[in-house]
Amino acid sequence: MKHRLLVLLSVFAFGFQSNAQEGIPIYFDYLADNYYLVYPSMAGIGVGGKIRATVRKQWFDVQDAPNMQTLNAHFRLGESNSGVGAIIFNDANGYHAQTGVKVTYAYHLKLGGDIRYLNQLSFGLSPTYLQSSLDESEFLSPGGIVDPAITGSKISAGYYNVDIGMSYNLMEFYGHVAALNVLGSERSLYRVNRTNPNNIPVVDNLRRYLVSVGYIFGRNAVQVEPSVLFQLTDFTKEKTLDINAKIYKDVDFGRIWGGLSYRRSFDGAQFIDGASFGEQRLQLFTPIIGANIKNWMVSYNYSYQSGAIRLDNGGFHQITLGYDFGQTERRYDCYCPAAQ
Repeated sequence: MKHRLLVLLSVFAFGFQSNAQEGIPIYFDYLADNYYLVYPSMAGIGVGGKIRATVRKQWFDVQDAPNMQTLNAHFRLGESNSGVGAIIFNDANGYHAQTGVKVTYAYHLKLGGDIRYLNQLSFGLSPTYLQSSLDESEFLSPGGIVDPAITGSKISAGYYNVDIGMSYNLMEFYGHVAALNVLGSERSLYRVNRTNPNNIPVVDNLRRYLVSVGYIFGRNAVQVEPSVLFQLTDFTKEKTLDINAKIYKDVDFGRIWGGLSYRRSFDGAQFIDGASFGEQRLQLFTPIIGANIKNWMVSYNYSYQSGAIRLDNGGFHQITLGYDFGQTERRYDCYCPAAQ
């Protein structure tokens, strides 16, 4: 049982990285027309703007299970090439929590074609302020032994970082790249013997690299959108791949859609089960459904982790609510929801 618990924690930390990473974890909310949450270059991608709020909860029957809330808004500055946005987020996991604010400037360069032809290269920059806290008030040493690495109270520290990104939209095709947490952060909150200037630092390299591409087929009542998203964590070289498929259908009140995402890690965690050795890779299956009703959008997704080693049989629930403003009709002669 002890070995199972160790590998479970390893798989969880690898797959979701809620404690190990700085900033917003990459879940599946980007599939709810929420690419700005992941890529700063998507701020103000179309005419008008968008507001998105997400609530995520993992394992309802596990105390202090991870939960996250985000609120973001972005819009184009009139008829200019500039877009701006902001993100507020809170991410809690057991004794650890982080809250933060991102502000974004993006520049959108039209590469050719008439006003109805989408051919646009975009660049984005998001400075970030993050406040992390660690509640050590319940960290009790056996036998009353005092551990100098534990303060016995709730401590917090603030950090700055930067995300950068680039996007290319050509009618129904899109591609994105981003580098998150570009700067090294002096994360003193997690250093051993924090008051000693000569202490041993924790890992300050939290950079992640993202690449995604997708295409939307069909311009009639039904559209199909396959896409992929690749993630690489710089320091550990951990890699994951999302394979996604969505279907849209136009209806009288707007649009309904649904899809499925499959996430798999390239690397696995080894474990011992009795006398047997094994290796398990992260595998997540995430169905998603949603609807656009006039200017409103609502979606729900549920992530299920497969494999022999799991903390709980429950999954990960997420709800997204959105509102689009400042655009009364389609600007481009394409089916491209992110840019409309």
